[in-house]
Amino acid sequence: MSDDQIPARGAEPEAAEPPEPGQTPAVGDERDTGSPSRFSGVLREIATGGAAISVFAVVLAMVAGAVLIALTDDNVKTAAGYFFSRPADTFSAIWTSVSGAYTSLFQGSIYNFRRPDFLDGIRPFIATLTFATPLIAAGLGVSIGFRAGLFNIGGRGQMLVAAALAGWVGFSFDLPAGVHLVVALVAGMAGAALWSGIAGLLRARTGAHEVITTIMLNYVAFYFISYLLRGQGLLQAPGSNNPKSPAMKPTAIFPALLGPRYDLTIGFLLVIAATIFTWWLLNRSNLGFQFRALGENPSAARVAGINVKNMYVYVMLISGALVGLAGANQVQGVITTGFTSGIDAGIGFDAITVALLGRSRPWGVFAAGILFGAFKAGGFSMQAAEGIPIDIVLVVQSLIVLFIAAPPLVRAVFRLPKPALVTRVKTTRIQGKKAVVTK
Repeated sequence: MSDDQIPARGAEPEAAEPPEPGQTPAVGDERDTGSPSRFSGVLREIATGGAAISVFAVVLAMVAGAVLIALTDDNVKTAAGYFFSRPADTFSAIWTSVSGAYTSLFQGSIYNFRRPDFLDGIRPFIATLTFATPLIAAGLGVSIGFRAGLFNIGGRGQMLVAAALAGWVGFSFDLPAGVHLVVALVAGMAGAALWSGIAGLLRARTGAHEVITTIMLNYVAFYFISYLLRGQGLLQAPGSNNPKSPAMKPTAIFPALLGPRYDLTIGFLLVIAATIFTWWLLNRSNLGFQFRALGENPSAARVAGINVKNMYVYVMLISGALVGLAGANQVQGVITTGFTSGIDAGIGFDAITVALLGRSRPWGVFAAGILFGAFKAGGFSMQAAEGIPIDIVLVVQSLIVLFIAAPPLVRAVFRLPKPALVTRVKTTRIQGKKAVVTK
């Protein structure tokens, strides 16, 4: 290299030359290759993103549910018997069956136009939020585990432990109104956190997989709480032979959020706060960064100086505490007259579906919880108004999980483009020569 090619000290760096036709673009510009326009790139990103796949998965599940509704409808079966003579009757029966079912689903979960005034008409949506409250809380707990690469399948056991401790504090102690509510809630969340922490500790110290340990802990919690509910002087209501606890004292019950006319309690506000906290934890805190690093690659996280074993325990503790919020809500806001061993109502397992549909993102889980709350609230309306089996709603929920687990199938049905792999290239000058770096 000659002296005249060496840049003078303090001189401005030489500007990168524009790429010639057919050459790699310079990466001082960091240009995207293979992108026709920024607008089309945005559309492609939207169409291939996780949120789009979730939405289309719900649409596909609803279509499949419509097929099942039509196949199980007696009027459709009757009209299908003479399809070739009067095919219009069959299509009319199918439309009547499907539209009636989904109209009932809407009126039972969002707004009932048959009610005389707005306050009565909006009651179904309030019921949806009531059903969604524990689903969101438990879904947030499961999603934290997913983001850290852990599978918390023990929501049922954690909810039972939380309900038992919150209920015990709620009916056994005489405390001031605000203090009693908080103490019962904290007891329930702490109990669930410790119960979930057992699985985290076993994973950290012995390598036992959390899927196995949390499932086994579900059974331990169920049978232990069932035993306590059948034993006099434990959780069973005094003077009763039924496996049921005493009623909660008024000072430990969540107050109604919109007055006595609706069932929604301040538990919904707690869930909103939990969603904000989870978002901050995962996206703005150092601990959340370590959780996400653990979920991406535990070996790399270990090399980077993260104490992986401690992270396993922390993840399960926080995950269990959020699931415990759902369990405490069940006894302090939903069933306050005494609980049984079925207090979890399947929410611990539904939370897994909610976390999957929400892509383990806090606000995605929040939206997914409201959707599943609508399914629960509207499913009963479908059954009562149209005679549709409630199992159809469960099938739709299961199909949502199936389609979310198979993104290529969803893209194939809706002809969505595959996720674009954007290649960025840089050209820099080293001693007068071009060096191309691709990233």
